[in-house]
Amino acid sequence: MRFGWRAALGILLSAALLWWALHDVPFARVLGHMRRANVPLLLLAGAVATCIFPLRARRWRPILDPVAPDLPFGVLWRPTAIGMMVNNVFLSRTGEIARAYALTRETKAVPFTAAFASVAVDRVFDAAVLLAMMFGAMLDPRFAPTATIFGRPVGEYARGGMLFAIALFAALYALVFLPAPMLRLARGMARLVSAGLAERVGRWLESFVHGLSVLRSPGRFAAVVGWTTLHWFVNALSYWIAMQAFGIDAPFSATLFLQGLIAIGVAIPQAPGYWGGFEALAAAGFAVYGVGEEVALAWGFAYHFVTFVPITLMGAAYFARLGMHMADLKSARPAAAGDPPNARQGAA
Repeated sequence: MRFGWRAALGILLSAALLWWALHDVPFARVLGHMRRANVPLLLLAGAVATCIFPLRARRWRPILDPVAPDLPFGVLWRPTAIGMMVNNVFLSRTGEIARAYALTRETKAVPFTAAFASVAVDRVFDAAVLLAMMFGAMLDPRFAPTATIFGRPVGEYARGGMLFAIALFAALYALVFLPAPMLRLARGMARLVSAGLAERVGRWLESFVHGLSVLRSPGRFAAVVGWTTLHWFVNALSYWIAMQAFGIDAPFSATLFLQGLIAIGVAIPQAPGYWGGFEALAAAGFAVYGVGEEVALAWGFAYHFVTFVPITLMGAAYFARLGMHMADLKSARPAAAGDPPNARQGAA
């Protein structure tokens, strides 16, 4: 994949966060805490964390049902694993494109634009549920009301994130139920930049509306919310098991706060696999609960490793099995941006 300025910025940001986390912490002490960790519990945490990806694949089905009903689990699972693997080892969050493209290789029933739109909807539900859980964690009496993250009150991040999620859902529902006015508005705003951009934005939004069909059905909407909640609860459970491996004394609600903070943090451009950013955010989040920086960083590095390896290996195996190449994803990028897909997209 092309190494552009966004990729360079992501690597620099990850390096800066890693330096910030370690600049006044002796790394030998961090390694010491990692060596003393309970290895069976740590491996169990990795296994539980890996279970979230089959749940993510199952959650994808009701989102895609309006386009292609009752897709087999395997058809959804393999692209999910591939997408995560690509995000772990390549730059620029190419995994979202890889996941959508792999689905079109698994089945002709879902065109690439609809697959990509469904992945975007998938991420919106993640954001909403994560932020709700994070707010719930902040109601726990053991959460410090005056806590700060990177020098700013935690409440500012939480309020801003929740307002963003509410605004995003409002915009999505407006796009579903008032598509024509919203498309005209989007095209008009894009036309201020260029006519070509207006055309691309219009094409992409038209395809995106199909991915939002899940919002029209209360039953499907409830199913997606339910699977999303289960997904993130299992992820929080894996955090808690890893905390026990390091003897970290913090309530279970800390895992809900921590995973929300990390998810928000890794959403910005970073190095592949979010190395550096994950560890720095873990240290910042644990500090709210009075956990020492050395132990928090040891937890971050160890947990990150045991959860990184399994899904990356599985995704790589499926990537090879489908005969995919990174050049395929480069050719898929125009369709993700609203341009017509080339002939290779949608190939079986």
